[in-house]
Amino acid sequence: MTSQDLYDFAPLARVLLTGAIIALGPVVWIWWRHRGATPLKRLQVLAVLTLFLSFDLVMFGAFTRLTDSGLGCPDWPGCYGNASPIGAHAEISAAQQAMPTGPVTHGKAWVEMIHRYLATAVGGLIIVLTASAWVRRRRQEHEPISPWWPTATLVWVLIQGAFGALTVTMKLFPAIVTLHLLGGTVLLMLLTVQATRQTQFADNLGLVPVSPLLRGAMVAAATLVFVQVTLGGWVSTNYAVLACTTFPQCNGAWWPAMNFDGFQIWRPLGFLADGSHISYEALVAIHYVHRLFAYLVIAALLWLGWHLRTAPQLAQQRRWLIGLTVLQFATGLSNVVLDWPIVAAVLHTGGAAAIMVVLTWMWCSTRREIRRGEAAA
Repeated sequence: MTSQDLYDFAPLARVLLTGAIIALGPVVWIWWRHRGATPLKRLQVLAVLTLFLSFDLVMFGAFTRLTDSGLGCPDWPGCYGNASPIGAHAEISAAQQAMPTGPVTHGKAWVEMIHRYLATAVGGLIIVLTASAWVRRRRQEHEPISPWWPTATLVWVLIQGAFGALTVTMKLFPAIVTLHLLGGTVLLMLLTVQATRQTQFADNLGLVPVSPLLRGAMVAAATLVFVQVTLGGWVSTNYAVLACTTFPQCNGAWWPAMNFDGFQIWRPLGFLADGSHISYEALVAIHYVHRLFAYLVIAALLWLGWHLRTAPQLAQQRRWLIGLTVLQFATGLSNVVLDWPIVAAVLHTGGAAAIMVVLTWMWCSTRREIRRGEAAA
């Protein structure tokens, strides 16, 4: 096998063109399906659809990671200097023949490149959202949200692309892969704000007044879930899912043997910062901390879901929140007792992302309740 440069920008234009063609599909569909609607209505539909496709991208990213396809093409942005695995057939075949179960196979290469095409397409849709928002601002048309929101989202998705490149070129460095996952979560939150505001304006929906305690609980729950997503990403990127094989105990103990060196941040996959191999006890610590923190997160989400009864206008968000919390518990449990099935693992990542979307949606749909004394003052 010949060596391959980590960065090869020769196929960049063709990769971008592929993503643009994919992005063109949703844009044309929205224009045709809502051709009689106002431009603002079409923009609202585009924001919601971009959020949906970004969620799909996060799910497919989880599938890419969980099927060990992250290095299916060992260079970036193409595959062995080609825009698709078709042009890299000889190189991939040679790598697969040398290591039939290694990181580079034809199947893994396609999974990795499809993920890159989808990411490029989502970037294209966000460019359309940003350009449309600034055009409307230039025309002095009323906007439900500042054009700086889609602009910030565009900047963020470019940063995400950079982390996607580093994921490949730094050979699945755990800190980089975890940051890439967190970046996808933040992207979903940014898009949720825009989709919610656009929908509220298009459907003339007012903000739901809730108590300061309930608003604070939403922020606290979102913070806890984000920390848990970080811990879960650290479990996944260190391949520590099966470090505990029993539930509710871990390997038959309530407090198993653990080595917290596994939480050293800047280190290669499978190694510690001093170059030694990561121990099994370190993997157990990574897994068990995530599991213990999950109990706190579940309790906080169920508490929030229970107290949302006082806001009947948020019944839809409440049902989603409780249902997704139950799903997270079920998929997390099945990862352990069913030996990490791929469907459950992908759903577990998607469930966490969906909870963050629901909490953001909930926050954007509410405002702080003004009490009589405050109003009089």
